[in-house]
Amino acid sequence: MSLFDISDRAKKYQADLLEFMDSHVYPAEAVYEEQMRESGDPHFQPPILEELKVEARSRGLWNLFHPHPDSGPGLTNLEYAPLAEIMGRSHIASEACNCNAPDTGNMEVLELFGTEEHKEKYLKPLLDGTMASAFAMTEPAVASSDATNVELSMVRDGDEYVLNGRKWFASNALHRNCKVMIVMGKTDPSAAPHRQQSMMVVPIDAPGVTVMRGLPVFGYQDREGHAEIDFADVRVPAKDVLKGEGEGFAISQARLGPGRIHHCMRAIGMAERALELMCRRASSRVTFGKPVSENANIQDWIAEARIEIEMIRLLTLKAAYLMDTVGNKEARIEIAAIKVAAPNIALKIVDRAIQVHGGAGVTDDFPLAMAWAHLRTLRLADGPDEVHKRSIAKQELRRYRDGAPAPSTNGHKVAVS
Repeated sequence: MSLFDISDRAKKYQADLLEFMDSHVYPAEAVYEEQMRESGDPHFQPPILEELKVEARSRGLWNLFHPHPDSGPGLTNLEYAPLAEIMGRSHIASEACNCNAPDTGNMEVLELFGTEEHKEKYLKPLLDGTMASAFAMTEPAVASSDATNVELSMVRDGDEYVLNGRKWFASNALHRNCKVMIVMGKTDPSAAPHRQQSMMVVPIDAPGVTVMRGLPVFGYQDREGHAEIDFADVRVPAKDVLKGEGEGFAISQARLGPGRIHHCMRAIGMAERALELMCRRASSRVTFGKPVSENANIQDWIAEARIEIEMIRLLTLKAAYLMDTVGNKEARIEIAAIKVAAPNIALKIVDRAIQVHGGAGVTDDFPLAMAWAHLRTLRLADGPDEVHKRSIAKQELRRYRDGAPAPSTNGHKVAVS
């Protein structure tokens, strides 16, 4: 049996999702764009997306990401990873199946750490796809790649906390259905560095919360928005602290592990679609008397794309497998590695596909320009490349510290001599 064999049930989801993409999602992309243009509102909720959600749910392609059987199909990370890749081929597929970030991570956090009130008021509507949520962690005034830098203050006052500070890149905060945020801030600046932070559930319309603006991403105003939000004396009941005071960093690690698998597999899906578009364009265009596809450099690009996609897919599936079998901590090198490799590889393939498309590649006639913008942003989201490389290097160096002999095995790694 192959290391990455998955269940027949998961294979059935793959087949059903592929059919849904072909019959409904790809044909809906042009309709989606037309409805967005006609609305004149960058944060409009187009009717075609709601129609896709109804269709996906009727087919059982709903909340596929959710590992808890009471809320979703209960797939493992390894089983869900190929589904995330398939949905990554279209910018509307994940939301159509209620599998879009940051709602996926927020739903898991509420499932694991939320109170019964949180689950009734927020988790159920999120699972139903009738509500959206935001995650507010990054701040404009500090380098948020180091989570211990977070400055938004959360000061205890009786049975409440008072929040003051500024967040930005709170994705989904401008979504028409966004009602709630999970906010990370600092409750105890004197505690140990990784015990200073807490996470709280905060309604987006709470008094003192002001959505200042939506931040463009390489000129795009994404429909869900990436908001800058001001918190001025926002009062949050103590019962809305998730897991407990000082648990914010631990929650973020639990949240980001599966999320990185999702991001990376969606990036691979983007890369696959870019490769397909590159091949079709190169085969259909003629320059200097021959098809573009007959040029040696184009064939090199196509071959390299296939090789690199296969490599990063295998590494990502390995990370998913390790998370399922030995846990996030033991898979930390692989999780960090895919977060660096997947966006970079996908970005290179999309960039070359744009080059093959010529001027058309930088327009909205093809999904390549938007994919490039999103992938370039992903090299910063959930930690920039440099943070993940630093983490990998420190763990590698630790293995050889103080002249210790090279280990013959390191958990899931076997040395090759």
